[in-house]
Amino acid sequence: MTESMLSLVGVGKNFKEVEALTHVDLEIKSGQVIGLVGGNGAGKTTLLRLMAGVMEPTKGSVLFKGERVSSMRSKLGVVPESTGLYSRLTAWENIRYHSRIYGIEDQVAWNRVSHFAKQLDLTDSLSRHTKGFSRGMRQKTALLRALAHGPDILLLDEPTAGLDVTSARTVRKLVGQLRDEGGTVIYSTHHLAEAQQVCDRIVIVHNGTIRADGSPQELLELTNKNTLEEAYVSLTSDKARLRTEDDTKESKLAKWWRIFLTGKTPNSMEVGEDE
Repeated sequence: MTESMLSLVGVGKNFKEVEALTHVDLEIKSGQVIGLVGGNGAGKTTLLRLMAGVMEPTKGSVLFKGERVSSMRSKLGVVPESTGLYSRLTAWENIRYHSRIYGIEDQVAWNRVSHFAKQLDLTDSLSRHTKGFSRGMRQKTALLRALAHGPDILLLDEPTAGLDVTSARTVRKLVGQLRDEGGTVIYSTHHLAEAQQVCDRIVIVHNGTIRADGSPQELLELTNKNTLEEAYVSLTSDKARLRTEDDTKESKLAKWWRIFLTGKTPNSMEVGEDE
């Protein structure tokens, strides 16, 4: 029987008078790649923050193996859309700094990173400073950083955004490898074709609600459509709301989200090329 890793039950999230998420029920099982698909303002970012445990729901619960996810963040690996690397450090130094926060010995982290660096064709660049890295190399470094402490779940926010065809393909291949090795990946993307190619299951988020949840074939059968694009349009035919997730002043939780993803505190922010 497949193990349940992450459960969201009756989850809602409000920002003052704005309801960003409404009664979300999701169960994430191990060994799956789950795609979160939706437009700007759909609620994907809020949902990812709740899953990462750096934001508390207004109502409902988010549990990791039966425990509050906020107390289990060491079991998660997160790759934000903005990689937040320290440009004056080498790729390995960025990764080592992150893994030490989790109490991982350098040799353990290095062995794990070396394994995945080969898949990403980044082995020869681990000793290079990240200042001169391309977008693809920064994204690959962020992936290695998120994997160094051996997380049970990997959360990816637009992992191929801005990447060239080859780099994007390499990232997707690694995601497939992680699944084949029993890993669990939550994959947020705007691109239906990418979700169909990578994900075992697609969760369509629109205006703060889950409109559909199933395999690509199940979504086609649900909507009686011939393509996933047609299925998506039929499920999200009501007008998309304006983006509201970033309208309010940065809260303490939002600051923790930034620190958690980038490893940077307000007093130690160092501007890199990707910021």
